[in-house]
Amino acid sequence: MSEQPLPDAPSTGRNRGAILGHLQRLLAGRRRVLEIGSGTGQHAVYFAPRLPHLQWQTSERRENLHEVQAWLKQCPADNLPPPFELDVTGPWPAISVDTVFTANTLHIMPAAAVEMLFQRLPRVLAENGQFIVYGPFKIGGEYIGPGNAGFDDRLREKDALRGIRDLEWLDQLAEAQGLRRTENNYLPANNQLLVWQR
Repeated sequence: MSEQPLPDAPSTGRNRGAILGHLQRLLAGRRRVLEIGSGTGQHAVYFAPRLPHLQWQTSERRENLHEVQAWLKQCPADNLPPPFELDVTGPWPAISVDTVFTANTLHIMPAAAVEMLFQRLPRVLAENGQFIVYGPFKIGGEYIGPGNAGFDDRLREKDALRGIRDLEWLDQLAEAQGLRRTENNYLPANNQLLVWQR
């Protein structure tokens, strides 16, 4: 009986190099990363071996956890412990990390879940910790690329609670929790890598 093919998110193969270039700089002095919404786990198995000085902790909602587990089983790394279950609207683990990372999640989560994510960051993010977010965003209510408008329409057609988030709204959520945005990096395919510092 043949093994099931690993789950594949094609966008990870297209964006991982550009993201890694920034992570190597941003995580140079860091030791522990919590990735929220690890998806298939493909980002983790690419980043962790290339950032051997830190521990990369994956997490996912219960119904998607098996996909992360499958990738980590096939591509083990010494600094890549087993994933744990995490729904941002439910209980959070009692851990402390110096970086929280998430990719392509804020436009998938309902706005209320995005708010909850920011509210709970201080529970796990150490002093001087950083929150790094990759994905598409709007600035001043405007899309940074024409493709993002169509993407946003498709998101909302599938689920009215989804949608590309406004950078100014995210800044407000961050500031309410004592975080200040320090970077806005423009990446290929009309995506950005945002950094907030505690």
